[in-house]
Amino acid sequence: MLATSDVDAMFDRVQAAGGEVLQEPTDQEWGARDCAFRDPAGCTIRIQQVKAR
Repeated sequence: MLATSDVDAMFDRVQAAGGEVLQEPTDQEWGARDCAFRDPAGCTIRIQQVKAR
């Protein structure tokens, strides 16, 4: 799990670089917005942005 201040911009950069998308940015019920990719070794990489309270 990685974190960023702008998950949508990070998603666009990783996707443009050829990252294999597993999940587009999605608002989760626990308060985070996240997305997921598969790395070249087959591992899932999740990137999240926690919403401000």
